[in-house]
Amino acid sequence: MPRYTVHVRGEWLAVPCRDWKLTIGWLGREAVRRYMKNKPDNGGFASVDEVRFLVRRCKGLGLLDNEDLLEVALEDNEFVEVVIEGDVMSPDFIPSQPEGVFLYSKYREPEKYIALDGDSLSTEDLVSLGKGHYKIKLTSIAEKKVQQSREVIDSIIKEKTVVYGITTGFGKFARTVIPIHKLQELQVNLVRSHSSGVGKPLSPERCRMLLALRINVLAKGYSGISLETLKQVIEIFNASCLSYVPEKGTVGASGDLAPLSHLALGLIGEGKMWSPKSGWADAKYVLEAHGLKPVVLKPKEGLALINGTQMITSLGCEAVERAIAIARQADIVAALTLEVLKGTTKAFDTDIHAVRPHRGQIEVAFRFRSLLDSDHHPSEIAESHRFCDRVQDAYTLRCCPQVHGVVNDTIAFVKDIITTELNSATDNPMVFASRGETISGGNFHGEYPAKALDYLAIGIHELAAISERRIERLCNPSLSELPAFLVAEGGLNSGFMIAHCTAAALVLAIELLAACQGIEFLRPLKTTTPLEKVYDLVRSVVRPWIKDRVMAPDIEAAHRLLLEQKAS
Repeated sequence: MPRYTVHVRGEWLAVPCRDWKLTIGWLGREAVRRYMKNKPDNGGFASVDEVRFLVRRCKGLGLLDNEDLLEVALEDNEFVEVVIEGDVMSPDFIPSQPEGVFLYSKYREPEKYIALDGDSLSTEDLVSLGKGHYKIKLTSIAEKKVQQSREVIDSIIKEKTVVYGITTGFGKFARTVIPIHKLQELQVNLVRSHSSGVGKPLSPERCRMLLALRINVLAKGYSGISLETLKQVIEIFNASCLSYVPEKGTVGASGDLAPLSHLALGLIGEGKMWSPKSGWADAKYVLEAHGLKPVVLKPKEGLALINGTQMITSLGCEAVERAIAIARQADIVAALTLEVLKGTTKAFDTDIHAVRPHRGQIEVAFRFRSLLDSDHHPSEIAESHRFCDRVQDAYTLRCCPQVHGVVNDTIAFVKDIITTELNSATDNPMVFASRGETISGGNFHGEYPAKALDYLAIGIHELAAISERRIERLCNPSLSELPAFLVAEGGLNSGFMIAHCTAAALVLAIELLAACQGIEFLRPLKTTTPLEKVYDLVRSVVRPWIKDRVMAPDIEAAHRLLLEQKAS
């Protein structure tokens, strides 16, 4: 018998259906009838027949036709909302996808697995897990370590040993001993009381990364979680059932207690959850729709789920991977600008960089040579000014290996710290099975990833700053030998005048647009083969700038190319 979960005025109702041939309208009326039955005043209605309503999916918020058959319009266990005419949307109803609805309508359950052991997760792997490309399983070694760790906790409880967070309260209540029969309640109370974040929920990708990373930390075997509970959490991850985790509220000095508590809250069947199947709904209904049961916390397990730096680190992992992509593309964009400004490749000579052998500097110079080397990729533009009297280019062109290079080295440094943090045990207390004891410490402190990410922000800022100065050269006719602001009929048209101002605050994509626009004024000459491909890529989404038009969509289109790493 099919069944649906229906949201009516802030309440979730399970509505079984005896016949697929019934209609959407029947489902709405039956949900309203059940809602009225639960209310002393019938919800303010005299009868079901007087209630006028609309029915829509929770996932995507698409309206449904009341005359459509259930077998045609809905899948078994689908989540829908009945909106009663005259009502405003229930204040506790969360839109099914805060952003990017179209992405999740195309979600497909992954078939491949990543085996986690707590020691070898990479930044690339975690981002892939966040995107839903893989499910998770544990290695046999990890399973054994988790079991051994749990045996220590079970021994502590059996022997009634006083240990922080296991048989005592937390923080200021560390000296308060908790009776054995209340140890499970202690863990549930911990999760509830610490779920104090605010703001919009994390995107599904980021929440998936957060949960995957917490699983990896638990797999190290220093947290004391039972293997049964950890496998249950993995099943929830693999079903893509994701808790409502507010973006704000973490402090870092005590780890990510608030966001990780919200993560755990959904796992125990409380608060809200999201899945591609259900959209947002009460956690217990989302889990039930996937054939899953809420986690029942054993002693120490609430603390095991919420103690660590996984919010900072998972977001930092995403930032590192984005930084790698943008740094690589920044070299390509800058090389295109150099071509448009008729610069020289002499500054990228191998001997220059061999005598100042910073790794990032050498790598960037190599990339510039690869993009601009006229022997391998003849450039008609370069050939057109081969015998000019210019001795050297401006810093913004000539010093790209030095400026972009140190950004690459910064990213590498930060990636190393983040990778270490991905595979670190961050609980308190730590459970050492080899010693048969627990030890309190401070591995939960977020200083390492936080400071590293501050450094990353400084590095990426340099790419933006030097990009803006190159845009200035492209737009300034006294420096570029191109029309002012890269547009014909200047005065009548303003061209890239304000886009340059935007770039001063924000966006590398504008340099890419400006460089491609500069190419238009050098035609019919062509640049190198790799850079012509970049030009063609941009022109596939943004047409040349002949006269003024709204530029924001063009900037967004170029920005999307960079986000999707198309210009790599």
